[in-house]
Amino acid sequence: MNLSEAISAIRTGPQGPRVAAVFDFGGTVVAGFAPAAAPLRLLRGRDSRRALTDTLLYSIRGSRTEGEYERFLQRVARVWVGRSEQELTELGEQLFRSTVYGHVYPEAWQLIREHEAAGHTVVIVTSLTRFQVLPVARELGVDHVLYTAMATADGVLTGFTEGKPLWRTEKAAAVRRFAAEHDIDPADSYAYADAAPDVPLLETVGHPVAVNPGPRMSMTAGERDWPTLAFKPRDPAGVTDFARTAVGFTGLLSGAAFGVASRAVTRRHRAMADAMIATAADATLRTTGVRVRVVGAEHARQPRPAVFLFNHQSQFDMVVLAAVLRSGFTAVVKKEVTTNPVFGPLLRFAEATFIDRSDTTGAKAALKPVVDTLRGGLSLVVAPEGTRSMTPRIGPFKKGAFHIAIEAGVPIIPLVIRNAGEIAWRNSAIVRKGTVDVAVLAPIDVSGWDPQDMDADIARVRQLFVDTLRDWPVDAAVEAVP
Repeated sequence: MNLSEAISAIRTGPQGPRVAAVFDFGGTVVAGFAPAAAPLRLLRGRDSRRALTDTLLYSIRGSRTEGEYERFLQRVARVWVGRSEQELTELGEQLFRSTVYGHVYPEAWQLIREHEAAGHTVVIVTSLTRFQVLPVARELGVDHVLYTAMATADGVLTGFTEGKPLWRTEKAAAVRRFAAEHDIDPADSYAYADAAPDVPLLETVGHPVAVNPGPRMSMTAGERDWPTLAFKPRDPAGVTDFARTAVGFTGLLSGAAFGVASRAVTRRHRAMADAMIATAADATLRTTGVRVRVVGAEHARQPRPAVFLFNHQSQFDMVVLAAVLRSGFTAVVKKEVTTNPVFGPLLRFAEATFIDRSDTTGAKAALKPVVDTLRGGLSLVVAPEGTRSMTPRIGPFKKGAFHIAIEAGVPIIPLVIRNAGEIAWRNSAIVRKGTVDVAVLAPIDVSGWDPQDMDADIARVRQLFVDTLRDWPVDAAVEAVP
């Protein structure tokens, strides 16, 4: 079964909260990676922090044998004893933001979104601990998480589990208890898992799916006629990716310089800035081999000026926006970008407005001149989420861009970006080859909105992003950029 068939089955199957969608964690939601565990001698002195880090990451892919899981528990008993819950919680969050987020399967994200849209009760279940799984679950918007609980005394870990670990039949038993407590119908429910120890988990539901199954799971799935799915892990950057990135930055800088020089004779700053934006974007796409496909390109050209809203997941979004909009726009960006040696100077030349997000009063004052910029004919691009997201999930929208559009008397135009986070991960400047899709939606007239009561209006705009990412407009005309 391919992903499209799995999605179709969800959409045409039973709906509502009595249907559960249960996802195993390691190897199913998060791709298989297992850093080499530090030797136990590192428990001493300053190296103990590394031992703690390695143990949190160790076997996050999910143990495939009894021996692997026993070794994980043995290391936990030695390394975690005497550590505070707060320290493990904070370290788990740090590791998610620095490492683990890049290993979340995009396919798992899509399936979770589909089950949510069907009204299903989504559950993540794991033999690991809350320190490893809760940061991922929170980013994915999954409220129900079943995990192996660790025993504590006065907020300090004892090194032992509280009750039985959720391994093999215990994991399946935890799911059955959850189903009974939440009035779930197992016969209509779904479960996704990758390894043979999770056969009992898949047996608890009417719609089991084996994900990237190993030999034993694959054999069982074949015998029982269970469908299988192949999820593709996000490969680490290689030599080719580093070379592509270097060439891409060279193309961006040379393209920007050429664009400015080509309009220098006009002595008009805006003409030079527009030429810089378009030429730099085109040169970057050519040298990196990244393609941009646009649906609804006519909305990117008219009406102008407008406030373009985009979902933000990657530093490469700036290149994508420049390639699609071409000219006649500037941006509102966070103050931290001024320290970026490449994008900082380029954005300053493009007359971007930089705001300090930690200073709410100052940020509002900095945005006041932007209204005059819009009234003068220059469009604006804003990321209403305020920061890059870890996954394609659309975060909450801030109100600033909407206030600006209302005050300036210009429309809002949603610009939905898909796959930019696969081209360049959130915390990485390395560019991978691929295709970015962009859907420019129809303009939204905000002239009738009440600035004091627009939460519902903003929620509807945000939902447009969610719905577009879920149901991409494949029947519309597609333009390639450049």
